[in-house]
Amino acid sequence: MFGLSELAVILIVVTAVLAVRKLPELVRSAGRSARILKAEARASKDGAGDKE
Repeated sequence: MFGLSELAVILIVVTAVLAVRKLPELVRSAGRSARILKAEARASKDGAGDKE
């Protein structure tokens, strides 16, 4: 049958194949999240400056 190392290689290959399909969506989502975080940080910084 298969040993542990063979099963690990098969698992890595299957995960990589499935990840390739979702990669553009994941990258797009990460970019949106980064933009939102940056905008919120900027708004928070601007808001804190107005109160002082």
